[in-house]
Amino acid sequence: MKSLEGKKGLVVGIANEHSIAWGCAKAFHGAGAEIAVTYLNEKAERFVRPLAEQINSPIILPLDVQDDQQMADLFEVIGESWGGLDFLLHSIAFAPMEDLHGRVVDCSREGFLKAMDISCHSFLRMARLAEPLLKRGDDGGSLLTVTYYGSEKVVPHYGVMGPVKAALESAVRYLASDLGNDRIRVNALSPGPLMTRAASGIRDFEQLLAEARAKAPEHEVVGIDDVGALARFLVSDEARFITGNVAYVDAGFHTVL
Repeated sequence: MKSLEGKKGLVVGIANEHSIAWGCAKAFHGAGAEIAVTYLNEKAERFVRPLAEQINSPIILPLDVQDDQQMADLFEVIGESWGGLDFLLHSIAFAPMEDLHGRVVDCSREGFLKAMDISCHSFLRMARLAEPLLKRGDDGGSLLTVTYYGSEKVVPHYGVMGPVKAALESAVRYLASDLGNDRIRVNALSPGPLMTRAASGIRDFEQLLAEARAKAPEHEVVGIDDVGALARFLVSDEARFITGNVAYVDAGFHTVL
């Protein structure tokens, strides 16, 4: 069933075919949605553009979320091309390597602020720019971001990203409150550990994967298509009363110590 037929969405965060954002983009497209795709820079474009073309993306543009003009230009193009927007996926995170691998207590001010700006505040900026486009529809729309269990519990080698993801989850709740009157829903996806380009920067990540498989009730680790299936549901009309949530897709790993 084409549950997203006629809908238009923006996907931010595809780096390559292993990206969570790519799993979501495929699911959105498969359900009938038209998808705008961004890439970080020229180096990333050669990996992202072929994927965007696979799903017939009509809008493929650069986006460095630290560039305010570039972000404004993106939403202007979307407004001019589509006249509105039905959903948005924010799937980006970054922390300087020395701050990610070091103790949180030793995190530099610059590293903390950069991690917070790219990984959390960029979602707020996107929400603000998307708001007038989402409000043009009768049913509001949906904003999604991606978090991780390290926001709740201490995960070895996750470092400063733990506090940053905790802030992102709190932002989801406050955005849901701010935007609810316009029927704009805001949720976070929380996948279990899976091998992505971002995850490759976490020390001993293979050990984390093995632990998740051993401890999760289903004794499995999830893939990007599993995350995409949940994302597809959350942006659909079937999820119209679901907002302010952190939605886990981790084979039950978050339920165990």
